Amino acid sequence: MGTPELISPRSPRVTAARRLAKRNFRGKERRFIAEGPQAVREAAEHRGSDGEPTLIELFATVEAAERYADIVAAAHAAGARVHLADGEVLADVSQTVTPQGLIGVCRFLDTPFDAILAAKPKPKLVAVLAHVRDPGNAGTVLRCADAAGADAVVLTDASVDLYNPKSVRASVGSLFHLPVAVGVPVEQAVRGLRAAGVRILAADGAGDDDLDDELDAGTMGGPTAWVFGNEAWGLPEETRALADAVVRVPIHGKAESLNLATAAAVCLYASARAQRPR
Repeated sequence: MGTPELISPRSPRVTAARRLAKRNFRGKERRFIAEGPQAVREAAEHRGSDGEPTLIELFATVEAAERYADIVAAAHAAGARVHLADGEVLADVSQTVTPQGLIGVCRFLDTPFDAILAAKPKPKLVAVLAHVRDPGNAGTVLRCADAAGADAVVLTDASVDLYNPKSVRASVGSLFHLPVAVGVPVEQAVRGLRAAGVRILAADGAGDDDLDDELDAGTMGGPTAWVFGNEAWGLPEETRALADAVVRVPIHGKAESLNLATAAAVCLYASARAQRPR
């Protein structure tokens, strides 16, 4: 393995990577950017459902290539093209103010919704992002779902792009850990999950059912999908009506509400605890 030369800021490879900041180019190329050592490490180890490596290309500063030699080696092992780049190139491609010296170009990795429903064993815990528009929140909920042991995440057609650079960063590598379906109409998501034997719970601060009461009643031990709504206005009535129950996280103090990611973490962990064998 020879030592690569510094890539020019005017290289077509840099131009192609820079364009992935825009959703239409990501969709056309079916590629996205993963930034930082954690995300790039996960990308280098990930394989798609077809067995092909997810990481296609890696841009690294000389300093980062030395510091994270194991990640560079993993990228080479995955067959990715590795380019040494100066800070100007990384800043040009990066969507952050202070890039961490490693930027990967990755293939799309979302999973067809039907494949999630057909998985063996069947999904027991699923997060459905029904109207989530903030990319940071979407990535954080994905991370929470991963941490809680969820089997899958579904982003509906009314939610933000999974591959938005902010979503990818906020997932902190969890994007590469569990199946994620995208662009699924919420009615289709609910219908498919219910047919697979999954109970549908809508998380809403104005819900009729209290999360603590659900736990005390022992109703949360079965397969469950949590539907999470918009950061500002929650879930529309037509989406709430699709659920088997609309559940609120109890507020025991004086806080007006919980933000989306915090509420999602509470709900997902409550289900994970209820589902754990005793």
